[in-house]
Amino acid sequence: MSDRVLGGFCLALAAFFLWRTTKIETSFITDPLGPKAFPVIIAGVLGLAGLYVLARPDARPDWPGAGRLVEIALAVGVMVAYALLLPSLGFVAATALGAGYLCWRLGAGPLEAPLAGLVISLGIYAIFHLVLGLSLARGPWGF
Repeated sequence: MSDRVLGGFCLALAAFFLWRTTKIETSFITDPLGPKAFPVIIAGVLGLAGLYVLARPDARPDWPGAGRLVEIALAVGVMVAYALLLPSLGFVAATALGAGYLCWRLGAGPLEAPLAGLVISLGIYAIFHLVLGLSLARGPWGF
C-alpha cells in the first residue's frame, strides 16, 4: 500500500513540475534548450519512477526504525536550513556546513567531515563559478 502511495505522489509531483514549467516565461534571446529543459527532464524521470513503483509495488516493504527516521528528518532539516542560510552565508560557507554535516552522518569521522564539506564546497564553487561562469550566492566575504 505504501508503495502505491509513493508512486501516486511521484506522479502528482511530476505533473506539478510539468504544469509549473509551462508557466516559465522565456525571452526571445535564449539558448536552444531554454530554461524549461531541466524541469521537463526531472518531471519525466520522476514520472517514470512513479509509474514503475505503481506497477511493481513491494509486497512487504521494509520500513526503517524510529532512529533512522529521526536521522532522515534531521537531514531534511539540514537541507531546509541550507536553503534558508544560502543568501546570508553565501554558497561556499553554507555548502561547507551542509555537506560537512551530511558527510558526518554518512560515516565520516569528526575531523574528516568538516574537511570533506569544505573540499566539496570549494570544488563545486570552482566548477560552477570559475569554470562555467554561473553566479552563486555571495556571502559576507564576497564568495
